[in-house]
Amino acid sequence: MTVMIILFILIVALLIGIPVAFVLGGMGLAMLLWADLSPMMATMALHSSFDSFVLLSVPLFLLMSNILLKGGIGRDLFAAVQSWVGHWPGGLGIATITSCTIFSAISGSSVATAATIGSVAIKEMTDRGYERPFVYGLIAAGGTLGILIPPSIPMIVYGVITEESIVDLFLAGVVPGLLMAGLFILYSFMYSRFSKQYIPCEKASRAERNRASLRALPTVMLAIVIIGGIYTGIFTPTESAGVGVAFSLVIVLAMRTFSFEKFKEASMQTMKTTITIFLIIAGAKVFGKAITLYQIPQDISIMVSENISEIGLFIAAVCFVLLIMGFFLESISMLLIMVPVLSPSLASMGIDPIWFGIIFVIMIECALITPPVGLNLFVIQAVSGGSSAEVVKGVWPFILLMIVCLFAVYFIPSLALYLPYGV
Repeated sequence: MTVMIILFILIVALLIGIPVAFVLGGMGLAMLLWADLSPMMATMALHSSFDSFVLLSVPLFLLMSNILLKGGIGRDLFAAVQSWVGHWPGGLGIATITSCTIFSAISGSSVATAATIGSVAIKEMTDRGYERPFVYGLIAAGGTLGILIPPSIPMIVYGVITEESIVDLFLAGVVPGLLMAGLFILYSFMYSRFSKQYIPCEKASRAERNRASLRALPTVMLAIVIIGGIYTGIFTPTESAGVGVAFSLVIVLAMRTFSFEKFKEASMQTMKTTITIFLIIAGAKVFGKAITLYQIPQDISIMVSENISEIGLFIAAVCFVLLIMGFFLESISMLLIMVPVLSPSLASMGIDPIWFGIIFVIMIECALITPPVGLNLFVIQAVSGGSSAEVVKGVWPFILLMIVCLFAVYFIPSLALYLPYGV
């Protein structure tokens, strides 16, 4: 009964427009006071929520993404990939997803990936006759690769909540991320092959390819340094983010595509996003402390174990709830609300938390492009100037492809677990 009352109040508060951070923090504080517990517990929870070296990587990855965005790196990356595959059927679509995949290995952010590649690819594709809904859907979906292909900010937050290895989570996201990118590329190829409503690109000469590839080489090297440094143990995720910021500044300054004004804009955007994320984390920490003291996660775990005996039914129920939550919550909020509640159930049902983390992230990807609150929909609409109806129309095929990837990870767990565990 208590759970239903809390859930009802949460939903009503969110629907009337109260910010997520204040809903969670206010609910948590009210629950502590209602139980005659000291409000100092909320203060302790707030302090502990930021006492994490790993969380420092979040603003650093965001700053690096914004520096690269303001420095126009997406243009060079897209041009290089286009020079190699642009003349293929659906070549620009393939170039777009490939560029998103490479940039995802740098940014850790879905929104940054969609904005960076979208600012270049949308005009290129629409000028050559690609249908606008297809273009918008392709880039909105391609942007979601930024949180599945490591490094990934949601994976960092998930790892902090569950105390799982972030490096293992990053490794687990590689194969599913590449599989999803491959599905998007295949769909782009088939769509373009049958529609034939676009103007094909001319095949680039060897000199043009070499020139474009040389300009994009520093960006590719940045991805290799970040990912290679984490996987070889040279850097922690936080240290790799710091190295990435320094490396990205060197790249944009060397290419003379950056200025102090652009640095100020990148810093301000990073600050706004970081404050938003950290406020939500703080509110969720207070809420999490309260529901733990009320033993709500334990009660839910007992209820699940008594009523759901199969892992498949449990995963289906979780995915359904996340899909509904995705209609009105963004990714970090979904993580911080659901993971503390579900974690005890994972242990009782013998579910690997790393594998479950990848399932969770794929569902977050779906939420990022489902109306009405999918953040990538707003990003693409802002970058393109297109209508919301066109963007929404274009994303549905890609949501189905994400679900295909979800089924693949569910039925073949080794897709996620081979790299971290070797199984």
